Amino acid sequence: MSKRLQRSKDAMIAGVCAGIADFIGWDVTTVRILYALLSILSAAFPGVLVYFILWALMPGTDNF
Repeated sequence: MSKRLQRSKDAMIAGVCAGIADFIGWDVTTVRILYALLSILSAAFPGVLVYFILWALMPGTDNF
């Protein structure tokens, strides 16, 4: 059974970070903190833009 990169129902906003955490097998809190740090260190705009692009491109779960 292969893993699929998809948004998760464990969502704070759209489930992007939770979906990435499920895909790579990390804790969702760790992924969210790393994403927030990366966004802040990159002057925030690129991080927000990447999040919206992933939100649009990542399929949701079947029950989302």
